[in-house]
Amino acid sequence: MKKTVLASLVSAAVVSGQAWAVELYNNDGSTFSVGGHVSIGVGNPDANRDKAITEYEFGVESISPRINFNATQELGGGFKADAKAEWSINMLDGGDNSFSTRLGYIGVTHETWGRVVGGTQWSPYYDVAGIADMPIAFANDFLYTNGGNLGTARAERMVSYRKSFMFGDNLDLNLGAGWQGQNDGNPEDYGDRAQLALSFDLGEIFVGYVFNTGSVSYSNDDAMANTLSAKYGSYGDGLFVAAVYEMGEQVQGNFDSTSIEAIVAFALANSLNFSLNYESIEDDDNNETQLSQMALQVEYNFTPAFIGYAGYQLDLGDDVSDDDDRYSIGVRYYL
Repeated sequence: MKKTVLASLVSAAVVSGQAWAVELYNNDGSTFSVGGHVSIGVGNPDANRDKAITEYEFGVESISPRINFNATQELGGGFKADAKAEWSINMLDGGDNSFSTRLGYIGVTHETWGRVVGGTQWSPYYDVAGIADMPIAFANDFLYTNGGNLGTARAERMVSYRKSFMFGDNLDLNLGAGWQGQNDGNPEDYGDRAQLALSFDLGEIFVGYVFNTGSVSYSNDDAMANTLSAKYGSYGDGLFVAAVYEMGEQVQGNFDSTSIEAIVAFALANSLNFSLNYESIEDDDNNETQLSQMALQVEYNFTPAFIGYAGYQLDLGDDVSDDDDRYSIGVRYYL
């Protein structure tokens, strides 16, 4: 039987991309669980992928390790509340900066009226644009270009609304909207920002569009993006194909841009998952390539909670930096 919209929304919010969370309490309409993951490997990382380290040729790296606490509560009248607090973990260095906030929000969901969330959260923009952001080692970088302030990934200080409409067993219409208030950042300031997302689920096929806009201090023009995306299948289950096309103004920098992410993956019955992804960012104002890269990756589930990965990312050349191939091999353990 197909999940109800309410169950799908709350389940996605609580699990939030991880394999599972360990439920510690479940009684009288209340639950509490702990989740997250740690990833350790070797490779030649750079500071853009892992803020805990600086660039070097070869060494130990960690990829987005995190821990989170999740709670849900039945409120009555068809309403259900959930809360999440998640922190990134500094796996490589000790000291005062061992934890930093990734997510922190409270949500309320109703089967008929939809879902409202307030706090630092994955945005409606990411619901549409993040569909190719799947592999462990190398994935969709351009979404994280100041993504917290612009609301293109984990959106800071956001209030969002989502609502799904079911038309039979194979067609869902998903609406999403988000708002971020003014934020006096360092060194840039951000005015009110808003986004609107629309997507369709047609069985194994997903098609989406999202619009994002708002003022920024580094440009006289609004930072604005129109993004289209489509996918087929589920990552880690047979054939998976996805593509994202972003037309941005002042989003990737103080210029108009075109950004692309595409991935093809195929998982065997034994869970061995091969993927090939491509990403590029073009500065349309100056006719310069900001980023152009391709990665071949493989992942294997030794158990549902313990995954091995290996990847090689080829720098295809750009106009702003030296060519720099990347590689990584390691394991991820889901809590």
